Amino acid sequence: MIIENSGLNGLKSELGYLDEAAEKAGFFRGQWEYTRATYDLKIEDSQSEDVYYLRVNTRAIEGKLENPHAVLIIEDVYIGLSTFPHGLDYETPIPKHVMDVANKGIQALYSALS
Repeated sequence: MIIENSGLNGLKSELGYLDEAAEKAGFFRGQWEYTRATYDLKIEDSQSEDVYYLRVNTRAIEGKLENPHAVLIIEDVYIGLSTFPHGLDYETPIPKHVMDVANKGIQALYSALS
């Protein structure tokens, strides 16, 4: 599920600062290649024992990801249910208490970047 109006879309940051801000907000840099990276927040649902990931997609607009001074722009923000062996199901409805945790993660990252 794409999270509309997260406030993160369009924000720009240098890679080094984004890595630091994301880590402080509980995210880790997951997938990455020369011009794109994702930052994920793992959310464990203690009620159902399901695992969800809040994913922030970024794209380099200046430089490449080997350089901490590369500038990234945040694109879409997603949340999905983790599936075996790896992947996210973006179609499954997200429980309210999981979305509450996701929204706190979004706010923490937004506060660090704005």
